[in-house]
Amino acid sequence: MRAMSPPVGLPVLAESDLVRQVARRLTDAIVQGQLAPGAKVAEAAVARELGISRAPVREAARLLESQGLLKASPRRGFFVRELSAQDVDELYDLRLCVERHAAVEAARRLTPALRAALRRQLDLMRELARRDDPATIVEADYQFHRLICEAAGNARMLRLFDGLASELRIVIGLIGRLYDDPREIARTHEPVLAAIEAGHPERIVAHVDHHLGVARREVVRLVRSLTPTPRETRRQIP
Repeated sequence: MRAMSPPVGLPVLAESDLVRQVARRLTDAIVQGQLAPGAKVAEAAVARELGISRAPVREAARLLESQGLLKASPRRGFFVRELSAQDVDELYDLRLCVERHAAVEAARRLTPALRAALRRQLDLMRELARRDDPATIVEADYQFHRLICEAAGNARMLRLFDGLASELRIVIGLIGRLYDDPREIARTHEPVLAAIEAGHPERIVAHVDHHLGVARREVVRLVRSLTPTPRETRRQIP
């Protein structure tokens, strides 16, 4: 009899909106490193662990495929997408275009409430760093950048940013490996927020360029350094 895949700790789901719930659980597992790039998403094993049928798992996998998080292989199933160095470089090129403009507009529209929200998000990153919880830190990182785009007040730009969300989650998961000290992630955002609060467009663009530029170089370097794992030794999930 074929051995069952070991569980990775996915919580059992309630009977409502199962497809989106499964998609969220799988996304979280990818961001947290439980599902590495190239890992196979075994529908039966996921369904068994979540206590549901295979149908919503399959639909969730298709949803994540449409978002760029998973990749389908004929007769083999779904796999976590593997990003190349070129993929990462192109993604950061788009991020720079969006976030330069978003940060300048956020500064122009900055209200006490928006400032407080950004400050709270930065404080949250510091608190999570003290708890040494990399998965939640990188999610808070993503939410900080989304708040800036939201503060810019351009709904279409926010949708564009959200359209990059799936790939960003893979990349942000990689960013969590760049710093031995988790507090460094929070510290790298402080100059960006200070520039937005000061309201000087040139300084804002310079700090956004530096912040994303450092991440871009390091993540590209990390992706290039990762040795591809042979298909037969890749970890199946869960």
